[in-house]
Amino acid sequence: MSVDRSCGAEVSVARRRLVRAGLSGAAVLGAGLVCGASAASGGRAGAAAVGGSRPCAPGPAWRELMAGNRRWRTFHESRPDRARSVRRALVGGQHPFAVVLGCVDSRVPPELVFDQGLGDLLTVRSAGEVLDEAVLGSIAYGVLELGVPLIVVLGHQGCGAVAAAVHSEAGGALPAHIRYLAERIRPAIDHALEGEARIDAAVTENVRRVRARLTAEPDLAARIADGRLAIVGARYDLTSQLVRKVP
Repeated sequence: MSVDRSCGAEVSVARRRLVRAGLSGAAVLGAGLVCGASAASGGRAGAAAVGGSRPCAPGPAWRELMAGNRRWRTFHESRPDRARSVRRALVGGQHPFAVVLGCVDSRVPPELVFDQGLGDLLTVRSAGEVLDEAVLGSIAYGVLELGVPLIVVLGHQGCGAVAAAVHSEAGGALPAHIRYLAERIRPAIDHALEGEARIDAAVTENVRRVRARLTAEPDLAARIADGRLAIVGARYDLTSQLVRKVP
């Protein structure tokens, strides 16, 4: 067994090779890291990238994201991990503390919504948080190769992909690639609701379904079982800029 030193988690050589192959030979980064607690009440001011200290457990990682979202929505952003020294340090490797699977919507960039900087988040974005092999492989890379302790599935108010899925049920024609997205979102639609309520509820249910699918992935489930990983569903409200957990 080889050791993933991002958080001291063991990862088999075979698994590492598999993930590398699936991501076109991407190099393993972040070796030799020391995990540490973050300053949840404020910006880390580059500590994660320069000193190697970052949340390495699910709870502290989520608290760091919530502290960042609080700064964002109250216009007190610290804009951490952007200094010249941080950029230089990151040349040698990365050690993000969370994977955020979000929508491609230009109004919901995870680094801004959570007030994080370079090297802090591994962001994976697809319309409506739709999963496919490329998305799954990208998430697996963060968890299995970099030892990330937290995955956040981030839906948002006014999601166009979810709206397209709802409207297409009424007979609206969609281009082929967008139809692919709609077909994967449709199981989240509650037909007992109408209009905007149906779209809004589908946003939340879609987050739940994506989270459930990720939780069922064997490699991820093993880490959840022993406490090394958590998968959180969340929603971003465009009106208030608040991120809240999806139960």
